[in-house]
Amino acid sequence: MPKISDKQREDRRQQILEAALACFAEDGFHQTGMADIVKRSGLSHGAVYLYFQSKDDLIEALADDRRREAVLNSVAQGSGDPIEGLHALVRVYAQWLTDPAGEARRRVGIHGWAEALRNRRVRASVVEGIDMPRTLIVALVERGQHDGLIRSDLGADAIARVLVAIFQGFVLQKCWGEDFDVEACMAAVAGAIDGFRTTKPDIKRRTRV
Repeated sequence: MPKISDKQREDRRQQILEAALACFAEDGFHQTGMADIVKRSGLSHGAVYLYFQSKDDLIEALADDRRREAVLNSVAQGSGDPIEGLHALVRVYAQWLTDPAGEARRRVGIHGWAEALRNRRVRASVVEGIDMPRTLIVALVERGQHDGLIRSDLGADAIARVLVAIFQGFVLQKCWGEDFDVEACMAAVAGAIDGFRTTKPDIKRRTRV
């Protein structure tokens, strides 16, 4: 049997993941079998099982989105002003939320949240995926608090969890087919972020200390 290159191997892996993504988005995890994914991929059973032994393996692989992690890291670190860094993250999420090509991944993400309630392996992947943007936000907020730009009476982790929860809610509404003005909602989130800024009395108190 002829050997395949690393690129061919990765292309085939992505082909299987795209097939799984489409199947999961349409029918959910429990209504989708490995046979459905094999058929959708156009590959043989042996070829698919060479890369993924089970649906759980596929679900974990889809949850492990390193490309998104790289984008968020770049955006968060691209601004010297931590408040602007938070606004930049909001803009990125707004783009993802309105991207028609991302609909299948959003739907599968919600299926993953539900599956995480019963499957420890999936839960670990889902929590890891949520912890990544939360950690970035915490770092931005702590830097802003250290520089006196963000209110110190608000917990950095609390701010991060609130922002993550807001975007999780938007994903749900989008997948439910709710007709809402994403731009207006993002403006409201931006206003909330500006509310984290220190006020003049805060600065005076900080100076006295």
